[in-house]
Amino acid sequence: MGSELDTTVTATVVFLGTGTSVGVPALGCSCAVCTSEDPRNQRTRCSIVLELPQGNLLVDTPPDLRTQLLRERIGLVHEVLYTHEHADHLYGLDDLRLFPFRLGCPVPLHCEQQVEERIRRSYDYAFSSQKPTHPGATPQLVFRRLKPLQSFEAVGIRILPVAMKHGPRFDVLGYRFGDFAYCTDVNHLPDVSMDALRGVKTLVLGALRYRPHPTHFNLEEALVASESIGAEKTYLTHLSHDFDHGKVQLPHGVSLAYDGLRVSATVPSSVTSSEGHDH
Repeated sequence: MGSELDTTVTATVVFLGTGTSVGVPALGCSCAVCTSEDPRNQRTRCSIVLELPQGNLLVDTPPDLRTQLLRERIGLVHEVLYTHEHADHLYGLDDLRLFPFRLGCPVPLHCEQQVEERIRRSYDYAFSSQKPTHPGATPQLVFRRLKPLQSFEAVGIRILPVAMKHGPRFDVLGYRFGDFAYCTDVNHLPDVSMDALRGVKTLVLGALRYRPHPTHFNLEEALVASESIGAEKTYLTHLSHDFDHGKVQLPHGVSLAYDGLRVSATVPSSVTSSEGHDH
């Protein structure tokens, strides 16, 4: 065992997807954004990857996951965080099946209890007492339970889960990674969570559309939350076809995220002298 040190590392944050639950273009829609030739207006379902010295940390497993990872040339995921259990953030989980062969162990999934319960119901074949027919037939997974405002370690960094509301019935998580925070699918941030997010330099925040929505911030609400948190730079995500990248007007320091965007973040790390994973 190497000695543990408190330090920071630089992460590259890759936006795998920045779209709403139906994606953009939306099926059957011929609006100006859905038919746009601007590649930034083509939005797969929401997810990010943090590329770190000790491995790749994925946030959510959307239905587009395989396509996203291939597009960004990310060949291995070491651990996964979940924000919540909705289909557009969960139902690419089976694409994790190949990774245990290279990791030599099940893929750790960090999530709250209700997310674990949903995964166990939706992917019951992965947890059956019956032995699979062959290696790789089912995803090999291990759960790590999270609680809001209790920091934890994954892929060698310290992470703070932040409680958020996603409408009246759903409690979800955002995450603070040092000077970077990721908060999608939110329509209310409790005061304690706002306090936990203040001081970040880069904030990713959901902003579904211009009009109010019962479970998501609209643009105006997201801008108010962004100003209160005080990040130097805010990227808006979980975007519907309301937003045209070439036309939307935003305040200084606020931008629309887009699939394939990469930004840097400084994250707290607990490292040892042992070598990290291969990427």
